[in-house]
Amino acid sequence: MAIFDEVRDVVVEQLSVAPDAVKLESKIIEDLGADSLDVVELVMALEEKFEVEIPDSEAEKLKTIQDVVTFVEGLKK
Repeated sequence: MAIFDEVRDVVVEQLSVAPDAVKLESKIIEDLGADSLDVVELVMALEEKFEVEIPDSEAEKLKTIQDVVTFVEGLKK
C-alpha cells in the first residue's frame, strides 16, 4: 500500500471526510475542515499508524496531505 493511501485512510477516519476529498494538494485545515484539535488528533493517529514520533516543530509544517506524505517518506529512509 502506498504511503498516500495509508495517510488518506488515517485522514478519512480522523476528519470524517470522503476518501475522494483527500488529494495530495488538499490543505488539512482549509480544504478538509480540520480545526486545531483535529490537527493534534491527526498527528497522534499518524504517529500511531507509522510508529513514529512527530515533533511539534515538524507537525506545524504539515499543511497539506503532500506535506504529510513527504514527511512520512522521509522517516522511512
